[in-house]
Amino acid sequence: MAAMFFILLLLLVLSLSWGQMDIPFTHVLDAMGSVAGIAPVHGLTPNEEAVIWHIRLPRTLVGLLTGAALAAAGATLQGLFANPLADPAIIGVSSGASVGAIVAIATGFSAVTLFALPLCALLGALLAVSLTIALAFRRGRIPVLTLLLAGVVVGMFLAAVAAMLLTALNENKLQEYLFWTIGGLDYRRWEHVWLGLLPISLCVGFMCLLARQLNILSLGETEAKAVGLPVIRFRLLFLFLAAFSTATGVCISGNIGFVGLVVPHMLRMLIGPDHRRLLPASVLAGGIFLLFCDVAGRVLWDGTEIRVGIMTAFIGTPYFLYLLRKQQRME
Repeated sequence: MAAMFFILLLLLVLSLSWGQMDIPFTHVLDAMGSVAGIAPVHGLTPNEEAVIWHIRLPRTLVGLLTGAALAAAGATLQGLFANPLADPAIIGVSSGASVGAIVAIATGFSAVTLFALPLCALLGALLAVSLTIALAFRRGRIPVLTLLLAGVVVGMFLAAVAAMLLTALNENKLQEYLFWTIGGLDYRRWEHVWLGLLPISLCVGFMCLLARQLNILSLGETEAKAVGLPVIRFRLLFLFLAAFSTATGVCISGNIGFVGLVVPHMLRMLIGPDHRRLLPASVLAGGIFLLFCDVAGRVLWDGTEIRVGIMTAFIGTPYFLYLLRKQQRME
């Protein structure tokens, strides 16, 4: 954890410094010191100060929030399903968010206010998860296998709905949807930070506080009932927390894949399956991973920025194939 805190601070400075207009590290430290009332001593210019506070800092904070939300949700769902390959997309969050975003774009609602598109995506994601849970709920139980199958079915259905709606969009609206669905942190503003800060903080905080109950649930339904844990109540609670944190992260940054799969699984191999340690570590590592992808996307290709959703796919796909091969060898 100490090493990750150090890496996070280093990436924070790099994120505020590197970009189309490089700002010296000393000037970044001056800007951060000004918050504590320390006068700049290295010649920080008004333009550099504006870039740091109004462009790069909101972008960085949105990245940290989204990474923390996706990684914590992934760790929770992997424990809940007892499957290291589970991620937030498996319960229909991404497909629901896509449909919500398309509806906002197609109706022109996204042009009314900055919050229209993310809020519609959030609503679509939550409705998709509610449908998944409703399909899986039978006779007071939510079997894990049934929940997985319901998530796959809902995801496929909503993907078909999204494809049907896309055929009715004109070229400009298609470009707007494509820009959102790739996932990125560019053009993030303080409004996006305030939109995601409270729900993500609450959901992630509750998941960490309930880590002991998640440990019991991960042992199986029979074992959980044997120690007196209300299985249905906590399973629904964890599903809601994971879905809401993921949906909020998606709504402020677009669809970003592999964070909820790669980060928790890697930490599970490093520090073990105890969620009392795994969840806080996943929160920190998720923010680090997404911030690293964002910084790398800015500097890898001179003059062109690679969006963070593309970078996570480039890094996450090889690791996912490695996990798949490893699981096949174990079988």
